[in-house]
Amino acid sequence: MSLNLSLPSYATSENSNISPKFIEDFFKILNREDVGFFRLEESTEHIKQCKVVYQKFLFKKTFVHVGIGGSSLGPEMLVGALACESIDRQFTFINNIDPDEIHRQLKSIGNLEDTLFYIVSKSGGTVETNAILAIILNFLKSRGVEDSELRDYFVFCTDPKTSQLRELAKRHQIDCIPIPSNVGGRFSVLSPAGLLPALFAGIDIDSLVEGAKSMADAISSKTSEYALLIDLFSGLKNALEKNVNQTVLMPYSSRLRNFSSWFVQLWAESLGKKENLEGKTLNLGLTPISAFGATDQHSQMQLFKEGPIDKFIIFIGIEKFTHDYPLSCGQETPVLEQLSPFSLSQLMTAELEGTIKAIESDNRPFAKLVFNKCDEIHLGQSIIFFESLTVLMGHHLGIDTFNQPGVEAGKKYALEWLEGI
Repeated sequence: MSLNLSLPSYATSENSNISPKFIEDFFKILNREDVGFFRLEESTEHIKQCKVVYQKFLFKKTFVHVGIGGSSLGPEMLVGALACESIDRQFTFINNIDPDEIHRQLKSIGNLEDTLFYIVSKSGGTVETNAILAIILNFLKSRGVEDSELRDYFVFCTDPKTSQLRELAKRHQIDCIPIPSNVGGRFSVLSPAGLLPALFAGIDIDSLVEGAKSMADAISSKTSEYALLIDLFSGLKNALEKNVNQTVLMPYSSRLRNFSSWFVQLWAESLGKKENLEGKTLNLGLTPISAFGATDQHSQMQLFKEGPIDKFIIFIGIEKFTHDYPLSCGQETPVLEQLSPFSLSQLMTAELEGTIKAIESDNRPFAKLVFNKCDEIHLGQSIIFFESLTVLMGHHLGIDTFNQPGVEAGKKYALEWLEGI
């Protein structure tokens, strides 16, 4: 993974040394039995299961992914970044319970027999996902689909042991792919939750997993990628000590726009905690902000550059784009003449470097990561890199990185409200 890191003086500290004990404990967290994302690529069984289901439903032309939070953000990120241009398949992500939006999405489905509904819920009891499942079941029934035919339209993805979805799948002989019990939803993108839609999008999941494994191995063996991880963590930690408590992820790539959205959930849900591990109320966390270049240079960048100095910007650049366009068009205006010697990818890189120069001139904290290109290997590496960075920051904050009590509380009160109607 070709990455470069640049940190301004603002994000450095005289006390930036990290103790061996801190690192030792970090690796203990990564290797805990209940933390499976870091070792997920060691097993190929889930990949085989995805490929079997994919071959069974290969003829399907419309893929409808139903999930919420990590059950959808990760898969959307993979498809948005890597979907093969030659694949003639429609993707629909039903990731919210807005009745008007669901009506629009279901109305857009053409040939029902060519449609596969992929229902993803780790617990199998996610209220929003089950509500959408109920709507789809009624939708199929209204189109004349019998209960005995549901197995031709559905695939479930859920916990391998205890899950209401698994019980329903068994009743109707619906294919059910497991999400490992020790892999949480926001860390599940490289589990079947993300790998099956990736297959339908024409993504090489073997290379994706290979990239993830190479990054996990590099971190474990403390090679250059590990050093980069520690450097970026140190910059974020030192900036946080100066009350820089917001983290902007800004890739200069439209294909990685959903990567920022995926990061937002990972960072917010993992690090935003009321209590530390000792049960003390501290209300900890770093607020993530999603952005992408060059579009957000014309909106959020004004705030990033001249607003409060409370944001650490992580820029991501792409060294080699898959496609490019010359900017010489044979017409003469001052701007067109200025652009004519260059290509569009050169302009994108110039926009990135110019923005960094502007941010640096105000001595605001930032880091720049450079991907050689946006492909399966590099995206797999990046997923593990940012998941590991999240665990490292959670370890520093002294919190449980893997729970989400604030989310659970909202669900509890929502159900209580319904019962009171």
